[in-house]
Amino acid sequence: MEFLFSGFMSITWQQWVMYGVGLLLIYLAIEKGFEPALLLPMGFGAILVNLPDSGVLTQKLEGLNEEATGIIEWLFETGIDASEALPILLFIGIGAMIDFGPLLSNPKMFLFGAAAQFGIFFTILLAVILGFDINDAASIGMIGAADGPTSILVSKILKSGYIGPIAVAAYSYMALVPIVQPFAIKLVTTKKERLIRMEYNPKSVTRTTRILFPIIVTFIAGLIAPSSVALVGFLMFGNLIRECGVLNALSETAQNTLANLITLLLGITISFSMQADQFVNYKTLMIMGLGLLAFIFDTIGGVLFAKILNLFLKKDKKINPMVGAAGISAFPMSARVVQKMGLKEDPSNHLLMHAISANVSGQIASVVAGGVIIKIVNAILQNMA
Repeated sequence: MEFLFSGFMSITWQQWVMYGVGLLLIYLAIEKGFEPALLLPMGFGAILVNLPDSGVLTQKLEGLNEEATGIIEWLFETGIDASEALPILLFIGIGAMIDFGPLLSNPKMFLFGAAAQFGIFFTILLAVILGFDINDAASIGMIGAADGPTSILVSKILKSGYIGPIAVAAYSYMALVPIVQPFAIKLVTTKKERLIRMEYNPKSVTRTTRILFPIIVTFIAGLIAPSSVALVGFLMFGNLIRECGVLNALSETAQNTLANLITLLLGITISFSMQADQFVNYKTLMIMGLGLLAFIFDTIGGVLFAKILNLFLKKDKKINPMVGAAGISAFPMSARVVQKMGLKEDPSNHLLMHAISANVSGQIASVVAGGVIIKIVNAILQNMA
């Protein structure tokens, strides 16, 4: 009993806060269904790494001159810190899930993927103004893409000291897409705009086009933003497995077994960065706030871009501005939100396929944006050195 009591007495108030954070993430995963495959392992991991003398962290054995390797710390050092393997491998599964057909049949939707990255760059500038170092500010800005793996990878490559809060914010806001995006969309649209109807007349996309697309995108991304090749390349590799037609078993494995396993490991591994002494401080609250701002402005950027395009389009060719909001990387949640909002305004107005086109474009755009940011920030840091 004395040993148990001393264990409780050694818990700091910051650790109690992290137990609360962990339980909140578990609650959101189970009761609200918010990204349970990620939030549940992250929440449970947050509890594990904050138990006093936790065995999941590497530590010196009492009375011995040797260390006991902690499993979560080992996973973090191996799968994220040393190689970025976990977030990169996840993109094979994501690529295998995506059907680029709707986007290829309506190429102008590529523009919305680019426009919906506005919040990233806006937030980077704001974070710098608020006193964050450029590498930390760039990592925080990536939260706006609502793309967890890319956010983690950018923070790691840029050696940000806030990878834990950034990962939690990125995945939390991905889960909160159905709450945050409708608010942001209604903030900058009128009911008349939300009622705009869009016909869907898809053009047939040949098998050759589907196969060439991931190869061409990899070449282009590699030349424009070489730092994005790992993410874009693995995303496109997963899509090539899907579209080639001769690896159906591997495609199904990538979409289900691989994606689920990596997601599970990534969620509990990232909890290494949620240790109380690193996580509980005022800057974490600032990061959460800036991340939310980036997410909202990404959504608004896509919507406003659609409204600007409408100034130059004929009446019967106008774009429902809500579709622009789907240009973020939260696939397919954002497209579903747009579809649901469209049906709420007009039960016969189906926007899903248009929104899906913008959404898969956002998948590519967010990864390329991450590569561009890495290249720019590294150049700035070299000039400052």
